[in-house]
Amino acid sequence: TACKNRPLDLVFIIDSSRSVRPEEFEKVKIFLSEMIDTLDVGERTTRVAVMNYASTVKVEFALRTYFDKASLKEAVSRIEPLSAGTMTGLAIQTAMDEVFTEEMGTRPATFNIPKVVIVVTDGRPQDQVQDVAASARTAGIEIYAVGVDRADMQSLRIMASEPLDEHVFYVETYGVIEKLTSQFRETFCAVNVCALGTHGCQQVCVSNGASYLCDCYEGYTLNPDKRTCSAVDMCAPGRHECDQICVSNNGSYACDCYEGYTLNPDKKTCSAMDMCAPGRHDCAQVCLSNDGSYSCGCYEGYTLNPDQKTCSAADVCAPGRHDCEQVCVRGDLFYTCDCHQGYSLNPDRKTCS
Repeated sequence: TACKNRPLDLVFIIDSSRSVRPEEFEKVKIFLSEMIDTLDVGERTTRVAVMNYASTVKVEFALRTYFDKASLKEAVSRIEPLSAGTMTGLAIQTAMDEVFTEEMGTRPATFNIPKVVIVVTDGRPQDQVQDVAASARTAGIEIYAVGVDRADMQSLRIMASEPLDEHVFYVETYGVIEKLTSQFRETFCAVNVCALGTHGCQQVCVSNGASYLCDCYEGYTLNPDKRTCSAVDMCAPGRHECDQICVSNNGSYACDCYEGYTLNPDKKTCSAMDMCAPGRHDCAQVCLSNDGSYSCGCYEGYTLNPDQKTCSAADVCAPGRHDCEQVCVRGDLFYTCDCHQGYSLNPDRKTCS
């Protein structure tokens, strides 16, 4: 019990073809639950995924889905058999294509976390498993093959990793599959250096067999001393998704917008604000909106003052501003025409006779 398993990205691939009777499938689920109990499960320790296969393949849950034993065991208890067919090669190929990806929770190669598959089957594959298994092993996936009852031993040996005596297991019935739990516990066991407290990791210690590696929280990067961490400039080009302004904040970032723009609900992109909305501008008379900014204007008969905000009544009788022939009489905003003594205003209200 003092031994914790080394961190793994562990995928169970379980056969639920027609030959596996319902009560036998329940035994497989008990085996999975007991295996989970022996593992040091967690986001930064061992991650677990389960795939179910027969003629088709179903990813029951991915490596990124659950990081605690209770949730994993609850999810296992809900798995239903698929029946018909034993497409083991298809299942291993699906594991490579859809499960062992960073999007689905596999840690990056730089973390050096072993990728492990445990295949549990009671039959002979109905597809070509040899090449697929070889590709998986070449891709760095360690394969354990567990055969039950009628399982074809040759197929188990074809798909398993070397050395075969450590990667191929056989039990007579599903009723005794649970006895493999202790064997896997020993196989995955490692002295947990991180738990001893003797490591010098500033943030995260990742146990790696009898050794360990230091890691950092998201937003931090490991320094050249391989122990301490520095906050990453999350606002460096290509590291953020901000439309306009990136504000770095101790290993994370927030987006902001230029003046005259407002942050959209996605917290990344910006939209030009209506700067002429009531209360947003300081124009005395007319506000002219212009893609996130604004300028002020005046009503007819007024002119914009040098402060570019307020307005003054224009001299409507200034030369060139009216069309009176003789006399311009200024009003507040408008003007009327008049004539010198001895002349009268014509019906056009502009010229004089």
